[in-house]
Amino acid sequence: MSEAVKDAPPKSTIDYEAFEKTPRFLKLKRTRNRFVVPMAIFFLVWYIAYVLAAAYLHDFMATPVFGRINIGLLLGLGQFVTTFAITMTYVTFANRKIDPRTEELRLELERMEQR
Repeated sequence: MSEAVKDAPPKSTIDYEAFEKTPRFLKLKRTRNRFVVPMAIFFLVWYIAYVLAAAYLHDFMATPVFGRINIGLLLGLGQFVTTFAITMTYVTFANRKIDPRTEELRLELERMEQR
């Protein structure tokens, strides 16, 4: 018997495809998607607007704000700030809304596996 077959984990008795269709799992997906989809759309629009402004609005992006700092530089740094803000917001959201439900579903699956 090959080493890969011998070390393979035992086959699960859980029907994961059926579990993915349960109301509790679908509610978890909807909860996650209600946060992720709008936030992803927001960020993509913001990013594309920045790229288009950098490509086509040279004079606007070169407008000085103070010293050698211009609008383009501030908007570019804003991309980093936005990324960190979205990440922190998602982590907070996941800790509050997603993780507790995920833990419940995981425990349910473990109970199903033990039967």
